[in-house]
Amino acid sequence: MTTIFTDEGQEVPVTVVKAGPCAVVQIKKKDSDGYDAVQLGFESYPAGHEQVSGSVPRGKAGNRAKGRPTAPMVGHYKRHGVTPKRKLGEFNSAPGADLQLGEAIKADLFKVGERVKVAGTCKGRGFSGVMRRHNFRGQGASHGSKIHRAPASVGATDAARVFKGQKMPGQYGNVRVTVRGLKIVGVDAEKNLLLIRGAVPGAPGGLLRIETNGG
Repeated sequence: MTTIFTDEGQEVPVTVVKAGPCAVVQIKKKDSDGYDAVQLGFESYPAGHEQVSGSVPRGKAGNRAKGRPTAPMVGHYKRHGVTPKRKLGEFNSAPGADLQLGEAIKADLFKVGERVKVAGTCKGRGFSGVMRRHNFRGQGASHGSKIHRAPASVGATDAARVFKGQKMPGQYGNVRVTVRGLKIVGVDAEKNLLLIRGAVPGAPGGLLRIETNGG
């Protein structure tokens, strides 16, 4: 995240996002696939890592450790005549959209002032207590109190059990989060960068899915 200033001198917090180029890998059509969609690939493999090597010896690291695509994915990209990409995503497309296999989709697809929804995996925070996970207020810290950060009572006594959905300590974060209505305040077509007002889900360097609010 960083800060920019408008022509009127207003300070605006923004997140700088690399948005492309994304290659069109596959175009799905309603008459052949049952629905209209487009598959986009992002981020090429380093030189020499685009193809799967020979058989991997038993007990040795496979393709994931070597940063190479799996054999089925290599076949998928080869069938459509596109260089293998690290990430593959599918997006809804309008019927009859003018797209070609291998075409590059760049950041200039978006316009300044446009509202978008951004989806990503939020930061994982491990096993967390109720004060951090659910924003509990906490108990008193004086006058003989023995409960400070604990959740205290977890339900009624006559049921003799804990009801499902009770707010308890547990895994916090590392889930899919979608933020809608974020505004694009800048587009750098040359560097394929988007300036999105506010914060987006996930840690720096994470993968995001950016769509217009209409999908």
